[in-house]
Amino acid sequence: MLKFTVPDMSCGHCVGTITKAVKSVDTDATVTVDLTAKTVTIETGEEAASISKAIEAAGYPNQTAG
Repeated sequence: MLKFTVPDMSCGHCVGTITKAVKSVDTDATVTVDLTAKTVTIETGEEAASISKAIEAAGYPNQTAG
């Protein structure tokens, strides 16, 4: 399981865009978003770096959350 902090995420549109970005890397990923905490938790077999790059390419700088 991967967890990212996405500080610029602020609305439902952001959630949809980030989910679509993650699914572009792994169509079977399970994406859970906590908009209030600005975190995205992803169950995937992909590397964190590839998921992070996809989220950033969608316009959302992020960092791996502890």
